[in-house]
Amino acid sequence: MPVSAPDTRFRTWRNALALMGLGLLVACGPKVAHPVGEPFDPYEERNRKVHERSKKIDKTIIRPVAIAYSETMPDDIEILVGRFSDNLSLPQSVVNNTLRGNMKGATEDLYRFVVNSTIGLGGFFDPATELNMPASSEADFGMVLHAWGVPQGAYLELPILGPSTERDAAGRIVDLFTDPLSYVLASPESYIPTAASVSSRISDRGRYAETVDSILYDSADSYAQARSIYLQNRAFELGGGSSDAYLDPYDSPYEDPYDE
Repeated sequence: MPVSAPDTRFRTWRNALALMGLGLLVACGPKVAHPVGEPFDPYEERNRKVHERSKKIDKTIIRPVAIAYSETMPDDIEILVGRFSDNLSLPQSVVNNTLRGNMKGATEDLYRFVVNSTIGLGGFFDPATELNMPASSEADFGMVLHAWGVPQGAYLELPILGPSTERDAAGRIVDLFTDPLSYVLASPESYIPTAASVSSRISDRGRYAETVDSILYDSADSYAQARSIYLQNRAFELGGGSSDAYLDPYDSPYEDPYDE
């Protein structure tokens, strides 16, 4: 007997919740003491190996493709694709904001999505910004876990994807299953958000090649540089944009320093 669409969606959501539970367990790994004022990086040796492999892939494949893409594609088209990708990410931000209890952010993201999807012709244009509507919150499930009191855990270097933490890595897994558009759109249209996101990221790698290269290839210790930038930026995001988020971000991995 063929499986109906509702049954398939229910099974997918059930799997997502199971992965969520697994992510919580990963993020709440064993408590290991570390010096105050230093990053909690017990996997540094392994992380550095992953970092070096990712750099090789970037140098031989991703960087050349991204630069060629950016040089070939007209700037106006790159901007339109970036806007389109950003707009398609808004429904998931609405879900994540709702889950973390940020209804103001959920409402603002929803209004922005409606305006840009209609007046903005699917998000290729950005009338929401012209109307002075708040920018996208870019909420992810890592932020949800933070709001739920899950500690950030150890620093991780993910293959290709780069810097993360145990909590944010768990959030990435759950985010694979919580995009409303993947359940609303039929195949193959359901792959459009992913394709747009990949295209936008390649475009960004090409457009900001000089900045990225300065970190990966010009710094004395690209691993430590990338780690520091990621953790400080994440602290800023989780602190709601407050400069206080930069104060002693490594105080304790189990007493989250980024609480608002």
